[in-house]
Formats: sequence, C-alpha cells, structure tokens
Amino acid sequence: MKNIRNFSIIAHIDHGKSTLSDRLIESSKIISDRDFKDQILDTMDIERERGITIKSQTVCLPYNAKDGKTYDLNLIDTPGHVDFTYEVSRALASCEGALLLVDASQGVEAQTLANLYLALEHNLEIIPVINKIDLPSADIDRVKDQIEEDLGLDPETAILASAKEGLGIDDIMEAVVNMLPPPIGDAEAPLEALIFDSHYDPFRGTIVHFRIKKGTIRAGDRIRFMSNNATYKVEEVGVFQIVRVPKKELCAGEVGYMIAGIKTVSDTRCGDTVTNHRRPCGTPMPGFKEAKPVVFSSIYPVASDGYEDLIVAMEKLKLNDASLIYEKDSSAALGFGFRCGFLGLLHLEVVQERLEREYDLSLILTAPSVRYRLIMNDGEEQIIDNPALYPDPTNIEYAMEPFIKAAIIIPDRYMGAVMKLCLERRGINKNYQYLTNNRLEMIFELPLGEVIYDFYDRLKSITQGYGSFDYELIEYRRTDLVKLDFLINGERVDALSMLIHRDNAVGRARVACNKLKDEIPRQMFKIAIQGAIGGNIISRSTVSAFRKDVTAKCYGGDISRKRKLLEKQKKGKKRMKMVGQVMLPQSAFLAVLKTDTD
Repeated sequence: MKNIRNFSIIAHIDHGKSTLSDRLIESSKIISDRDFKDQILDTMDIERERGITIKSQTVCLPYNAKDGKTYDLNLIDTPGHVDFTYEVSRALASCEGALLLVDASQGVEAQTLANLYLALEHNLEIIPVINKIDLPSADIDRVKDQIEEDLGLDPETAILASAKEGLGIDDIMEAVVNMLPPPIGDAEAPLEALIFDSHYDPFRGTIVHFRIKKGTIRAGDRIRFMSNNATYKVEEVGVFQIVRVPKKELCAGEVGYMIAGIKTVSDTRCGDTVTNHRRPCGTPMPGFKEAKPVVFSSIYPVASDGYEDLIVAMEKLKLNDASLIYEKDSSAALGFGFRCGFLGLLHLEVVQERLEREYDLSLILTAPSVRYRLIMNDGEEQIIDNPALYPDPTNIEYAMEPFIKAAIIIPDRYMGAVMKLCLERRGINKNYQYLTNNRLEMIFELPLGEVIYDFYDRLKSITQGYGSFDYELIEYRRTDLVKLDFLINGERVDALSMLIHRDNAVGRARVACNKLKDEIPRQMFKIAIQGAIGGNIISRSTVSAFRKDVTAKCYGGDISRKRKLLEKQKKGKKRMKMVGQVMLPQSAFLAVLKTDTD
C-alpha cells in the first residue's frame, strides 16, 4: 500500500488536463508508440469531436522513482466543464491527492476555484502545476501571484510544465510520489469497496469501477451490493492500463474493475458499497450526494415503436452517467417517452448524442425547462418542471423561479458587453472586483431559466473565448410566470409548450412562430401557426397554401366569372383544412429551442 498513489487532475476547461494525462501515460510506457494517439483517455467520439472530456477515466501507471522503488500511480482524468462537476466530485472521492493545473497565459479561472474547493471538501493534498509555459503569452510570475492570492496555495511548490512539449513530466511524477499520501486501509479487514463508475459491455455484462477502502477481492469470491443485497460471483478483477489488465487480487487502496456477469443493469448503483457475501462489513459507506438536476426536458422516439429500445438504452446510459435522472412521460403529440433531468444544457446535448450514436436511436427533445415552485390559492406548494402539468392559472397565487449566483471572470475590456448581456437576461449585478490589473470577477444573480438556453455560448462569443463562467443555485424568488402554447392549425401541440417570464413571452413567441413557418412544409391549405398565453393569441405566422391558377383559362370577359372560380377554390381549401392533418417534422421541434433570430 505504501507504493500506491491515487490522484486526479483538476482544472478549468482547456487548461491541458487530457494532454498532461497523455504525457504521463507516455512516460510510463504502458502503451507502444504505434498504438498511441492524442487524448487517449477520451474514448467517446463526442469527446474527440468537441475536444472536451465528458467522462472521468482511470489508468494505472507503473513508475520507477528516483528512490529506486516502483510505485503504482492510479490516475483519474476529470472533465473541466461546469455541467460535469458531478463526475469530478465522484473521481475525487477515490483519491488522496490532486494535480491542480493552471494555464500560464490564462491564469486562475472560475472553474479552477470551483474544482479547488471541491478537492478541499474531500481533504485532498493539492499540488499546483503551471502548464503551457512554452506559450509566448505565458506570464509565470503573475500566475504564481494568483495561486498565492486567489487559491491560498504555496506558489513555491508549483511545478512548471508544458504538457504539449513534455516539459516537467518527471518533476510531476516525483511530486506525486513524494508529496501525496499513500492510501490507508487494512487489507485483512472485511471487504469494503466504493463504486464510483460503471459501464455496460454487451459480452461481459456490467463492468464495475471501484476503489477498495478495506479488505481484498479475488476472482471466485462471492460479493454483495449493500444497497439491494444482490449477490454475484466474481469472474475477473484487474486494473485499467488503457485496456483491462486482469490481476489475481486487488487490495485495500487500489482502484480497478470487477466483472461478475451482472446482466441486471439496475443492480449496480454509483456510490454503492461492495462487500464479501460470507464476511460482510458492518455498515455501507456514505456514497455520493444525489445529483441535483437543473434543466428538464422530455425525450421521445421519432417512431412510436422505438419506445422499448429507448427504455433499454436509458438503463444502460444511466449506468455510465449517474447524474442522469429520468421518469416515464407521455405526450398527445409524441406518444410515450421519458422526462429527464440534466445538470446543464451541454449535459442534455451530450446525452442526446450518446443515445443517438451508441444506441442508434432517432429522438425528439422538448424545450428545456427549469423547476418552478407554484404557491396555490389554498396555500399548497406545487413543483413543476413540465409545461404539460401546468395547472389552471386562476388557481395560482404566485410562482417562484430558481436564481443562481454566477461568477464570471473576464478581461476588463469586455466588462460593458458582459454587463449588457446579464442585464438583458434579468440579471442583478451584486459585485465586481479586480483579480489582477486587467482581469475582473463579476458576480451576478440571474434567473436559471434565462441561463439554460444560450447564455454560455453568448458569453464565450462576446468575450472572444476568454470569459469563464461558474454558477451555484442560491434560492427561489417570486416571478411572473406564464405558459406559452403553440397552436398549429388551431390545435395545441403540447410538446412545443414552454414556461417563460411574461416580459419575454411575446419576443420568444414571434421568433418561434417564424422558425416554425420555415420548417413546416406547405400543404394544399393555409396553416396558421400561433403563439398563445391561455386564450390570448400573442403572435402568428402563416404557411401559405399551394394554389393552382384557376383563372388561367379565362380570357377577358366579366370579372364576376373569375371571382366565382376563386370563391369555389376558396371553399375547397376551407373543406380541405377541416380534414387536413399537419405533420410536424423533427427539425420543427429543434427550431423552437433556438433563441437566436438568424
């Protein structure tokens, strides 16, 4: 155990976590140069395409230190985006220390602080690493000052490195060995292991990723999951070295995997304790806090016969993404589906893409919504996240919406543009302070409903990519909430409904009606697209009908003859409209989600 070190890499987005992981893996020689590729721990296509880490990945690195001993370094690479903080917190629960990466040109940013506090909550030893020192814009002295002032860490212990060029990698390895504590735990005690992740293999069943706190696990042991008392016989244990490497046994302090022919997906839960069936431990470990979703949306299959496949896919994805929360839902327009809770809009997009790619599904998502509190006339409180369940407005005394405290760190030249963006979104400016001569931290209180759509994209755009954003939920506040419905040909489409602040309703309805007009194909009759609050129509656009030129055969003569033909055509169109059905294409549902007017 003295020769084991468990650590993770934490940082803001794009500060070089995955590149540093690559260099550490290269230096340990566990994979040949021929098989090596960049971002090797990012196994999903989405991660490679977007250039971000979504899933925490574990790898065991053998290292021959300068003191002549061989150490097993268990590295967990973590995501940087605010939507995947839950992934980071679970990874940190399996470690004793962390490398905190800071970009030498960007300095300390919002997520750097957030991840540091997360690591300190888990009582981890922190090693600061200043990355990207090879950049022309690198300002090492300024970053050292920030590490001391903003983070409260000793700048002298900071290691200078460039993951891209491979500088300082040996220093980092030595620091991990010398500065991080070894794990503690009795290998002879009853087995006590914490599940921090898992994924489904179609041939081997569920593969469980765990960290052993106490005891030993071997192939052939009978184990028990303490949350549901399900028992299985262990077929294989081992560690991750890019590929799965089987071992005879895993002892206290080690991080690895277990295969036990688990076909019932729901048996393995993140945060559950694994113990020996014959010699169980006394009490389960505390596990992890439940993920609190902030954005809600419904997922439906495009074809109604795809519902069974969607059920299976959701179960398997839940296994690999513990922060996904879902329950069954149905819609008059779209049939059966699931109401899902997500940690943010990027999380929603990633889940949608994974379901479509990994499980070959075609899906429709409804407009994202947040959780509102409604205080009824009789004093009862209702929590609503689905516009379809919105009660009669006459029974509601008032509504409350969630507010967030947003910390935005930007170069001071963008202060005016960011201020304007936040005030447009009904934000309240609470405070701002200069972190350095030209870097500014702005604190805003914003309604979450205004942030979930495209706030982050707009922020990145107006700050040319330099703006960093972190938020936390603070409280619910009173608001003027309305339900915005969309009528196609006089029929309400429940899947397009959204809950929105009254001041924004008219603008949103106009944009959505115009977008639907472009998406809905023309028919032989006029199609009216209307936005409505209750019985009040607040916007309208019309898809014009295909028309035959019925007056083409009239050459001159009395105007009444032409009029007669046009009236006859009009009556025919009216009859057609009564029986005609308008099919909404999938793109129409997606168009409503976009808030921009271009």
